[in-house]
Amino acid sequence: MSQRHIEIFSAGCAACTETIELVNNLVCGSCSVEVLDMGDPAVAKRAAELGIRSVPAVLIDGKLADCCASRGVDEATLRAAGVGSPTA
Repeated sequence: MSQRHIEIFSAGCAACTETIELVNNLVCGSCSVEVLDMGDPAVAKRAAELGIRSVPAVLIDGKLADCCASRGVDEATLRAAGVGSPTA
């Protein structure tokens, strides 16, 4: 069984904390979660390279979740991207 890798780019703000909690509540045994601190210059550089312009931002298997591209994070979009569902 493979794992879905979820990365959360966070600045430590209330919205970021809420997103981290949401993702942690949705994940299943097929998910691994990594919280990345935008205060770290290497993380900020990677975020810029990925086109992340605001936080919180969630990457699922290296792809920016649709909810993070412009509208903000929401549960339905995360679930549609596979968060919380076992991988094949």
